[in-house]
Amino acid sequence: MKPTRFETAIALIDKENSKDINTYPVSGLEYPKELLYSQRMTRTLLQFKPDASKALQIAARAQHICRWKIARDEYPMDRVGYLKWRETLKKMHAEITADILKQVGYDTIFVERISKIILKKLIKKNEESQALEDTICLVFLDYYFEAFAAKHPEEKVIDILQKTWVKMSEAGQQAALKLNFSETALALVQKALA
Repeated sequence: MKPTRFETAIALIDKENSKDINTYPVSGLEYPKELLYSQRMTRTLLQFKPDASKALQIAARAQHICRWKIARDEYPMDRVGYLKWRETLKKMHAEITADILKQVGYDTIFVERISKIILKKLIKKNEESQALEDTICLVFLDYYFEAFAAKHPEEKVIDILQKTWVKMSEAGQQAALKLNFSETALALVQKALA
């Protein structure tokens, strides 16, 4: 049976992300970092929003597509530099995804809808952009928070947790509170929310 446009788009996003030169260890195996991240995004999105549209599923899968192509140190190592880097990345993610979607035959309206989600346009007003933001926060908290917390001073960790919390919808926050945190991580979360 011929794969659907949706399946082909996901496969092409994965193909791009499998080229990541950076790896991330899981259970003794090394995975291309952004391929692993994108698969975690899909898994978390479908747990959080089982009825997520195909557009939202594609946006979640492509949210970090080819992220390694623009290094953080290409921008000043301050807050302004960080924000510029993030904006440039978002545009690149949206453009690469749009090219893939056009290639598999999606129309302009659908492609633009996905670009808006990836660019997080009207985040608090657009339900799909907000759902993507919630998923990003949940993936961070579930898979990457412990390692992040171990590398940074407590006040920075609490500050990041508070900023993460504000970005989330109430449904996202409720989902976050159900995550399986270690005692250490849970203590930090409780401090941040106190």
